[in-house]
Amino acid sequence: MANSIIQPKPVGITETVLRDAHQSLIATRMTTDEILPIVEKLDGIGYHSLEAWGGATFDSCLRFLNEDPWERLRKIKDRAKNTPLQMLFRGQNILGYRHYADDIVRYFVQASIANGIDILRIFDALNDVRNLECAINATKEYCEKEGRGHVQATVCYTTSEFHTNDSFVELAKQLEGMGADSICIKDMAGLLKPYVTYDLVSKMKEAVKIPIQLHTHYTSGEGSMVYLKAIEAGIDVVDCAMSPLAMGTSQPPTEPLVAALQGTPYDTGLDMDKLIEASDYFKPLREKYLESGLMNTKVMGVDVNTLKYQVPGGMLSNLVSQLKQQGREDAFEAVLEEVPRVRADLGYPPLVTPSSQIVGTQAVLNVLMGERYKMVSKETKALVRGEYGKCPGEIDPELVKKIIGDDERITCRPADKLEPEFVNMSKACAEWIRQDEDILSYALFDQVAVKYFQYREAHLDEIDNDWVDRDNQVYPV
Repeated sequence: MANSIIQPKPVGITETVLRDAHQSLIATRMTTDEILPIVEKLDGIGYHSLEAWGGATFDSCLRFLNEDPWERLRKIKDRAKNTPLQMLFRGQNILGYRHYADDIVRYFVQASIANGIDILRIFDALNDVRNLECAINATKEYCEKEGRGHVQATVCYTTSEFHTNDSFVELAKQLEGMGADSICIKDMAGLLKPYVTYDLVSKMKEAVKIPIQLHTHYTSGEGSMVYLKAIEAGIDVVDCAMSPLAMGTSQPPTEPLVAALQGTPYDTGLDMDKLIEASDYFKPLREKYLESGLMNTKVMGVDVNTLKYQVPGGMLSNLVSQLKQQGREDAFEAVLEEVPRVRADLGYPPLVTPSSQIVGTQAVLNVLMGERYKMVSKETKALVRGEYGKCPGEIDPELVKKIIGDDERITCRPADKLEPEFVNMSKACAEWIRQDEDILSYALFDQVAVKYFQYREAHLDEIDNDWVDRDNQVYPV
């Protein structure tokens, strides 16, 4: 193995309880009112960062919670005075489920930083670096203007004949060359094993000069062991979740890892008393979501089948939800078995949003219809056409024909096919705009955003927003 001589050093912790932890366990249903009371305590602990926005939080705020995601971000930032706020940004997909034009990507980056984000973790579901160019460049530009901010470019970890530790190291070097300030190894399905992790981190630390962070999920039961070996190999930061919302399909728990490292050269320096106090806040919330059924027992335990099916935490909870809505929870195991087959058919994309939803939904359709690809989602068609970028493997020409017929496949950077959208989006939602960020909400989720805007208009007296106090800051076109 590489990196045989390692200088131990303190490890940073990114706390995910405000974003990925509840996205993985309770379908991102934690409300802003549930989040805000604990932010100041979390801010006083000394974390490397608080992951508090992005991913599915934006969609869930609008679609399920009747909340303004931008207002959530601003309110969290008001209370987190010391700790950098971090978000998950899906490259050219931003926080949505399709590719958006470059002008929308740039303005979304600008708005995210202006509203309080310090670290943008930018990834592409296919590890197609062409889909990261615009977001990385925009983040570097606006971070320079704001005098703060950080680009964390992401290597989405998965396993297949096309994915090796050496290939991930080469990808990290490429991302460093594109201007990344740090690298995240994003193990969204919990597929990393301890000694594979040691090898990967060791090689990557030798190959790049910028810090490396590791993100994993506890689904396979290996998360804490993976972190210990990553720490021994020199990892700089790891992602953890407060214990009431940890493990299962969430991240390894914060408190035990901090305790395990105390008194060692890797000591995080975090105060256990402060951690326990913050952790106690989330215990009643855990019970609430258990009683409501949103926290499903299927996503709480260890499932070693993850190593076979490669299903990420958020994807697993979405599959459970989809089957429950159809009254077909009995098909859960069959769908899990279908997922790797669909993934192989579609060229072995890593399973992370949006490719995880595409593969998962197609697996559900294949099982429920009783015939594979009898019904094909529009997103599966888009993936096969190349609208999301290039998959690592080739797709069988006969399957391509079955799914998209004679449609032309895209071989260039997909966003090069897209015309600027911001002006048209501004006009389309003009009647609803109360803040410039509303244009971006509409651009990503159109009718879902409109339903929220309608709700907002009907409940203006009840909603605590800060539009009146904000400067009018129109994004340039």
